[in-house]
Amino acid sequence: MANTLNAKGKLRRGTIDFHKKNNAKSRFIVCLTGMPGAGKSTVADSLMREGFSLISMGDLVRNEAKRKNLMPSDVNLGNLMIRLRNSLGAGAIARLIVNEIEKRELTGGNASLNIVVDGVRSIPEVRILKTVGRVKLLAIHASTNTRFEHLRKRQREDAPLNRNDFCVRDKRELTVGISEAIALADETLSNNNLSVEELQERAVEIVLKWADEVNNDDHAHTGHDR
Repeated sequence: MANTLNAKGKLRRGTIDFHKKNNAKSRFIVCLTGMPGAGKSTVADSLMREGFSLISMGDLVRNEAKRKNLMPSDVNLGNLMIRLRNSLGAGAIARLIVNEIEKRELTGGNASLNIVVDGVRSIPEVRILKTVGRVKLLAIHASTNTRFEHLRKRQREDAPLNRNDFCVRDKRELTVGISEAIALADETLSNNNLSVEELQERAVEIVLKWADEVNNDDHAHTGHDR
């Protein structure tokens, strides 16, 4: 049965229900990539409302900073991210994601097998996540001016204070491979002239299509195994 949108552009409940076993093949992981302020968190919010479990790479880095008694400033978080990658490899933050997935499943908490990962920055991270699930990569694109305004309005502790800070942050993101992740994404969604509702609806439509593909592939493999 194909997935469909309801009148509000949301996934109809029960349409992404092919996950029956708690293993890598049964997890559907939607990874969001894009430059800071592009709209990734807005898309993640829409998928959470459709039953996806959210894991934010930024939140995991912030948790690691807290564990190390670091203030969660943009500079501190950026330097910590780079140190983790230098010591553990380009996919270091994805390994934290894998640990988080396993922890949730062991504790019986928020362990949905439909997962949205907010903040993927490199293809090595995607490769690691593919070892624990069926992965699709969605890139969110927005202009420099649009992104700066989004970050300014968000007013989070690590938000850039001015254009110079914003440019420094962009350059840091590019050094860890985010341009390759954006270029090799399964789909790219432009967020230059969209309302929040339009962005979320278009993102859900893309995920719907992917869910159909994964459903069909899963059913085909099930038929071959009989």
